[in-house]
Amino acid sequence: MDRKLEFFAEKGIKIGIIGCGYVGLPLALRFADVGQRVTGFDLDQSKIEKLNAGQSYIQHIPAEKIKAHVDAKHFDATSDFTRLREMDAVLICVPTPLDERREPDLSYVENTARAIAPNLQRNQLIVLESTTYPGTTEELVLPILEKGGLHCPIAHGEGAENVATDFYLAFSPEREDPGNKQFGLAQIPKVVGGVNPPSGRAAAGLYTQIVSKVIPVSSTRAAEMVKLLENIFRCVNIALVNELKQLCLRMNLDIFEIIDSAATKPFGFMPFYPGPGLGGHCIPVDPYYLSWKAREYDFATRFIELAGEVNTAMPYHVVDAVASALNDRSKSIKGSKILLLGMAYKKGCRRSPRIAFPQAARIAHRPWRRARLQRSLLSHAFQDAAL
Repeated sequence: MDRKLEFFAEKGIKIGIIGCGYVGLPLALRFADVGQRVTGFDLDQSKIEKLNAGQSYIQHIPAEKIKAHVDAKHFDATSDFTRLREMDAVLICVPTPLDERREPDLSYVENTARAIAPNLQRNQLIVLESTTYPGTTEELVLPILEKGGLHCPIAHGEGAENVATDFYLAFSPEREDPGNKQFGLAQIPKVVGGVNPPSGRAAAGLYTQIVSKVIPVSSTRAAEMVKLLENIFRCVNIALVNELKQLCLRMNLDIFEIIDSAATKPFGFMPFYPGPGLGGHCIPVDPYYLSWKAREYDFATRFIELAGEVNTAMPYHVVDAVASALNDRSKSIKGSKILLLGMAYKKGCRRSPRIAFPQAARIAHRPWRRARLQRSLLSHAFQDAAL
């Protein structure tokens, strides 16, 4: 099919979204909102069945919205990846977690690229949205897609504006913020970078239909770095205020009074608040994608590593505080019934660090054994709390 650049800004195109999770599903529904025909691809058959029945498995997405688009034939879901051949644009929204060594696990992205490759069509647009280190789109995804014989040259700068390409490949980081009632997907600007200028323009045309503003950048590497900067900014500032919280406790100061007072300054300050640790899919994970990649350039990302140490230590602070409070009442943690309120790391969000209290209490004051607990807590940091 001869899909010119302007084609992707038109109505009536077929969009495939791989990964029907908290990023992919809202994106699919947003495209359906503007009248596009969207197909969600996922390996989880139970998700496929629920979506096609008009049901929701994500708390903040109402089933009525899904059902309305299914009934209108604007949205369906499948686990048949051969249907990717029918799509004009394919957006990749799969997880990018850390492995047990705190290194990037790109197996989901790699396997998705391998699923697309045999179904890739000439002039299709492929966009990676999963958060990752700079270079992933060019170094990992592109070579896999090109194995079928179609090519998308890496080209930037003068003379690259109209470079010939067999398909379009871009990166556009997700900016999903579950629980945010002020800024939804439609109100949040979208950063877009292409492997080459035609790819960037094709992706920009597609996203212009669903967001308030598209921000084009010079390359996929630049777009990948934008997302990491956004999350590292949050990670470092959360670590700063978590550290100050502990200092304020020793100095008998109320950190919340101090933050709220500082926030009255109309410039040069943004409030961040302390918490029991980091939760969610992004902030505990994404900064380490850059610190891992930075080692390739003999560069130590000291702020990222230090922030990680401070934030990972916060569950220990909670354990120590609980142990101290019980101690004052001549009680031990073992056998005590403990209710923790307000443990979500962000208002309106269920994701919180999970703390194994008995295990933590036994070794809370044995620094040489904390590494074991640290790994345990980190492995649970991405799970919903049931505290």
